[in-house]
Amino acid sequence: MNTIIREMRKDEYPLLDDFLYESIYIPEGEKLPPKSIINSPELQEYIVGFGNSKHDRAFVAEVDGKIVGAVWARIMNDYGHVDDDTPSFAISILKEYRGLGIGTTLLKKLLLNLKSSGYANVSLSVQKANYAVKMYRKAGFHVLRENEEEYIMVIEL
Repeated sequence: MNTIIREMRKDEYPLLDDFLYESIYIPEGEKLPPKSIINSPELQEYIVGFGNSKHDRAFVAEVDGKIVGAVWARIMNDYGHVDDDTPSFAISILKEYRGLGIGTTLLKKLLLNLKSSGYANVSLSVQKANYAVKMYRKAGFHVLRENEEEYIMVIEL
């Protein structure tokens, strides 16, 4: 499998709609929500006007010419918001490509980019039951705060 990690091109930003939907954690046995859920204001925060801010960053994973994953970050008032200087990020890998290390590679690329751009921290929100919590802990994220369902995690760059 030939995997390339690269910056997302502007003409590919519309793919963030699909990857945002794919990033929604659905517990085992739960019904998938309609795709229109991404039109809710709290989810639009992740994608509306993407690329218009100097803080917006996005990378994709391409396998044999097909984009199979994306990671993107911006300073936004999302679920993982910590402060106005810390970007939050989202990551999504198509189901059939999960568990192959692609997410970890994408995450490392984003963190390196943000660090070299002068950011001190990066944050995220993740459901406590989401298997990705292990990946985030392994990458060096720690829980800053939590509520009943999710962790707000941060990594110092």
